[in-house]
Amino acid sequence: MITDKPAESAFEELRASLRARLSGWTRNAVTNQPDVPRAAVTIAIYEISGAPHFLMIKRVPRGSNAGQWALPGGRMDPGEDIVETGLRELAEETGLNAAAGHVVGLLDDFYASRGIVITPVVVVLEGPQRPRRSPAEVASLHPLPLAALTAPGVPRWKSVRGSGSLLQLPLRHDMVVHAPTGAILWQFAEVALRGRPLRVQNLTEPGFTSR
Repeated sequence: MITDKPAESAFEELRASLRARLSGWTRNAVTNQPDVPRAAVTIAIYEISGAPHFLMIKRVPRGSNAGQWALPGGRMDPGEDIVETGLRELAEETGLNAAAGHVVGLLDDFYASRGIVITPVVVVLEGPQRPRRSPAEVASLHPLPLAALTAPGVPRWKSVRGSGSLLQLPLRHDMVVHAPTGAILWQFAEVALRGRPLRVQNLTEPGFTSR
């Protein structure tokens, strides 16, 4: 009789696969512009009902990135390294606590149009988690199956007059994600999930992301 692998075993295999692919990836890092503000976002992967999910958030309708779909994250504080920033912001915004040992790798730095360098930190948490939003920064929390990133029709492209094609990730019927978040998730899907090389720095961002 053929049976499915236990969820714990499958999750550990996923962790090992992501770590191996990201450790073998030579990422592009912005190191020659020390005066540019830095930020980290976290792709936080955790178990829901035995299946791997990642957490998206919707920003509150005020402040930076008002009302936008996003990954948990924010600006680096003095004295931090970029991984510490990602883990701190994850805990502050969503209540998900991760240690450095849960980090399986980093993706390319993304120089966003609003003048900030974003480093994506990929984290695989231990066991089921229950996120709790920070009302000051997060309007709502949205766990999504990891499989949404490799579903048919993801990504898609929209023609924009004068700007070429605009990347879109339709992750749910009511959630379409653009660069930079969409670019980061697309690179994660290609490099970490599929094991295929992809650079995304030159993708066009819609105008609303620069606010």
